[in-house]
Amino acid sequence: MAFIRANGIVLHYRITGKPGAPVLVFNNSLGSDFRIWQEVAPAFADRFRIVLYDKRGHGLSDAPPAPYTLDEHTEDLLALLDQLGIGSAALLGLSVGGMIAQCAAVRAPERVTALVLCCTAAKIGTPQLWAERIAAVENGGIEPIAENVLQRWFTPDFRETRKDELTGWRNMLVRIPAHGYAGTCAAIRDADLTSDAERIEAPTFCVAGDQDGSTPPDVVRGTSDLIPGAEFEVIDGCGHIPCVEKPAVLTHLIQKHLREAGLV
Repeated sequence: MAFIRANGIVLHYRITGKPGAPVLVFNNSLGSDFRIWQEVAPAFADRFRIVLYDKRGHGLSDAPPAPYTLDEHTEDLLALLDQLGIGSAALLGLSVGGMIAQCAAVRAPERVTALVLCCTAAKIGTPQLWAERIAAVENGGIEPIAENVLQRWFTPDFRETRKDELTGWRNMLVRIPAHGYAGTCAAIRDADLTSDAERIEAPTFCVAGDQDGSTPPDVVRGTSDLIPGAEFEVIDGCGHIPCVEKPAVLTHLIQKHLREAGLV
């Protein structure tokens, strides 16, 4: 385990892969930590320097008082790169991690060499949806909403045939600090990158799960259509967390994009 202070908070991170190689940063979804990438990140270790980290309010990173903003999450990422002496990187973001990656690409385009936006969008959900989610978590913690979240994360087939794994990922979810989860819900609620998407300069690939209950394919495609030159693809038989449910397929698509972006 490694920890570093960046943007005034302590972040939990891990660096693996090839020293001196181009950098690839993985950014997690709401309610998860960087263990969700365990079946994907190692495939890039021979050609990239890999950075995984837990965003504020999640995993082993600090969970300052809520609410949070997308700008704060983005400043955390850029400060982490500064502290690690990393000038530029390809960013791979899932869900809110993809929103953070988009924001970084707009704010610091010179630092983003490529984008992979996984099951995410320029705007996710409605203010009412997030207000209800925040109220539920503030009143009862994550436990009461866990089953609904897992239904959005994973397909019925996964939930039926991989029950032990499902239990493990549920454990990860419910052990996230409630105020860290609610704080990031507020960041998503207040974020709308629609008008910024056309300013993204990095080569971008957007991918959706065909059974994603959080960011359905048409939502992800809508964001892809806003970003100049972005590519889009759907993974069949997949929910909101393809790095867990379909890691081999997602890995292949990421490799293809990074190759086309000239990074492999």
